[in-house]
Amino acid sequence: MEPSILIVLSILAATVVLLVLDLLRIDVVAVLCLLALAWTGVLSPQEALSGFSSNAVVSMMAVMIMGRGVARTGLMDGFSRAVLRVAGEKRSKIVALVSVPVGLTSGFIQNIGAVALFLPGVLDIARRRKLAASGLVMPIGFAAILGGTLSMVGSGPLILLNDLLRGADLQPFGLFSVTPVGFALLTVGIGYFVLFGRFVLPAAQPEGQGLSEQEKLIEALRLPHHIRHYRISGNSPLRGKTPEQAGVWGDYRLNILGLSDDKHVEYAPWRETRFAGGQMLAVLGDDADVERFAVDYGLLGQENPASFAKLGDPGQAGFAAVVIPPGSAMVGQSIRSFALRKRYAVEPVMVFSKSVGLRGDFSDHQVLTGDSFIVYGLWENIAELKETADFVVVTPLTTEKKAPAKALPAAACFVAAIALAFSGAPISVAFLTGALAMVLLDVLSMQKAYQAIDWKVVFLLAGLIPLGLAMQKTGTADLLAGQLMVLMQGVHPIFLVLSVAVLSTAFSLLISNVGAIVVLAPLVMSMASMGELNPRNLALMAAVCTANSFILPTHQVNAMLISAGGYRTSDYLKAGSGMTLLFLLVVVAIFYGFYL
Repeated sequence: MEPSILIVLSILAATVVLLVLDLLRIDVVAVLCLLALAWTGVLSPQEALSGFSSNAVVSMMAVMIMGRGVARTGLMDGFSRAVLRVAGEKRSKIVALVSVPVGLTSGFIQNIGAVALFLPGVLDIARRRKLAASGLVMPIGFAAILGGTLSMVGSGPLILLNDLLRGADLQPFGLFSVTPVGFALLTVGIGYFVLFGRFVLPAAQPEGQGLSEQEKLIEALRLPHHIRHYRISGNSPLRGKTPEQAGVWGDYRLNILGLSDDKHVEYAPWRETRFAGGQMLAVLGDDADVERFAVDYGLLGQENPASFAKLGDPGQAGFAAVVIPPGSAMVGQSIRSFALRKRYAVEPVMVFSKSVGLRGDFSDHQVLTGDSFIVYGLWENIAELKETADFVVVTPLTTEKKAPAKALPAAACFVAAIALAFSGAPISVAFLTGALAMVLLDVLSMQKAYQAIDWKVVFLLAGLIPLGLAMQKTGTADLLAGQLMVLMQGVHPIFLVLSVAVLSTAFSLLISNVGAIVVLAPLVMSMASMGELNPRNLALMAAVCTANSFILPTHQVNAMLISAGGYRTSDYLKAGSGMTLLFLLVVVAIFYGFYL
């Protein structure tokens, strides 16, 4: 055996062990793999670093940018609301409802594009239902991968297969030749998570994500967090009074988060605002104080009025800690004189000054440098505080201000990028064009575009891509495939079919799926002739099986979703093992029974 092959096999084994055992961060493992290939001389420095300029990595970065642009416009909010209306509180039903459109879309556009389109809506669903993102993100990723087998343009290997068949003087496949297989795989994949998701997906939030920032803040400061809603009756003594005259802060230690007349909502109403009959209030405070206030003023309880829907949605409103820095215009002033509510529509709930916490009516407190406030309001209003030099917002904002006016340009950029890819343009160039168009059309700034890129994923892919190159360059891939051909001589055809499926799966985990089909197609067609099977259809099965990449996060989609779901390699090993076995069972049964 050639020394270079031994080196590649050793690096491959070490990389797989490190990934499976989670001994180091996955991006660190990938960079170690890259450097090992360079220092051992298996690859030249240019070849070892080629992953950073690969189509896969550039496409991934562009898709992340476009995904952030789509999320910023709120384009997928309608999708998430529709899913929640139908699914209710049941996680398994939510998984099914989000996986179906992702899988179907992935059959006709690149699967990372499908994931980028739906990921913002899925994360929004997780926030609204207070579900662990880890329970929803992996299923849509697997659905996107499986959906890529619905048509001959759904994945790179299937597109490339037709070119390889033409080169071998065989008839290429039609657009929907693979659809029965893809439909069966997508159905089984969704059913797998619906039935067994609670057993194979992470049971809790990943480490460090057990409590949300809101829950930590509420728990640490014992903040009231139940918002109650009331309507002011026509004969209520509250009519005509201002919040201060009504003793909202001083006598009852409450906060009025919103005031609505059914047509217009005023968030954090100003102290000079006068109450009127028929208005609705969103009130925050201890239950006993709220009840006392409602009884004293004859208020009528209301159940979750639509006008205050944003206030109760953790994805759109919440508590934030705000610090007053040196030089702030608020230093030396009071909340009353600065008119905080009137300027920013946020409600101050608590203030800390010289280590003393004040609640209730602190309207006349003279603000000092270093004072901190706990405010409640819409995230978009709190974001306005963050953009000024007068405040330092300490709490990470869960969402940025939506730009619905940019929804049409964002959608146009996304669709145009996909259309360019369909027209024959390189996927990386097409998607990067769409990403830059979003910046030029002011869907998002260049700074936001840089922030959208998950560099952990970039280094993971860029570090592992050279391993596939090394396997092809040194002949390691050919050696492994050739050895299997020797072992398969004289066996029953079904074992030959199974061996091709397993080999394709193994190659897709270790090298790119496109690289896998390039290496495997001629070998598989030779194996088919040896076993008296249809070489064209066996090659099709090999191309389908290159999508069976679930055990390790080496597939582009899985790599992209690691951070969003907070996953570890062991999570993919656990959930992906069952999916891999089901995939092999379905593919071998269908191809052996109907295609071969």
